[in-house]
Amino acid sequence: MSMIATRDAYGEVLAELGAENENVVVLDADLSGSTKTSGFAKKFPERFFNMGIAEANMIGTAAGLAAAGKIPFASTFAIFAVGRAWEQVRQSVAYPKANVKIVATHSGVTVGEDGGSHQAIEDIAIMRAVPNMTVIVPADGVETKLAIRAAAAYKGPVYVRLGRNKVKTVVPEDFKFEIGKGVTLREGSDLTIIGTGLMTAQALAAAEQLQAAGISARVLHVATIKPLDEELILAAARETGAIVTAEEHSIVGGLGGAVAELLSEKCPTPLTRLGIKDRFGLSGKAEDLLKYFGLLAENIVDAAKEVLLKK
Repeated sequence: MSMIATRDAYGEVLAELGAENENVVVLDADLSGSTKTSGFAKKFPERFFNMGIAEANMIGTAAGLAAAGKIPFASTFAIFAVGRAWEQVRQSVAYPKANVKIVATHSGVTVGEDGGSHQAIEDIAIMRAVPNMTVIVPADGVETKLAIRAAAAYKGPVYVRLGRNKVKTVVPEDFKFEIGKGVTLREGSDLTIIGTGLMTAQALAAAEQLQAAGISARVLHVATIKPLDEELILAAARETGAIVTAEEHSIVGGLGGAVAELLSEKCPTPLTRLGIKDRFGLSGKAEDLLKYFGLLAENIVDAAKEVLLKK
């Protein structure tokens, strides 16, 4: 499998979109080298705006550009996009349904040595709660490019959550991305594992290990957390009778929360949510933190075996 950081894929497709559509503009909060918007800045300096360390102003300016008919992509680290700029995201973007695309990088504990202060593990929950906001968490570089293109074509606010490190490619090159639709990456009948972001690769690896133990695990990849693909998830719940969710995010309000809400109302099903258990992150190497917080394939295997006992 090829390895590419989702933020690198974002930088590549952003430059492509800039050449294709002169209404695409990009804003950054003095982090263009890290968010990879620097490629767009070099090609289209007249359409790139470095707003400095002023995230709230960046989002407000993006809303103004959207009102003028532009398609603004505003980027910074996830912790700043949903933290420092939250009021502007709510009041200036979501409330009027402004056509702003907030693409945040460096999410989750794989930010690594930057530590708990900079590891956004609440951003999906925060953005899910904002009316009119679409929330997308791509699995890999291939899907990221497709998701960014879909976001550019979509009329309305979009939050796209990207990571810092290189991740495995798990979707095929001919993958068809659609906002609001999940995908079945592996069939199975005993239980369903639902992954998002980089955890989808771990879900696939877990399914392989479970198969060796005689357990048939279906794997769904759900990139759009809001709106959720209810039909796909409910079908999996009815057909397999047990579900594990896996995300590099708090189990409060993220993918696991969204799935729990859906199942509790429409199809009560044994469910285990795998993610960060209501605590802050720590400083360390990305791979060590994934292990520390129980976000590896082996942890999904354990969760799967536990949830099967509840069927």
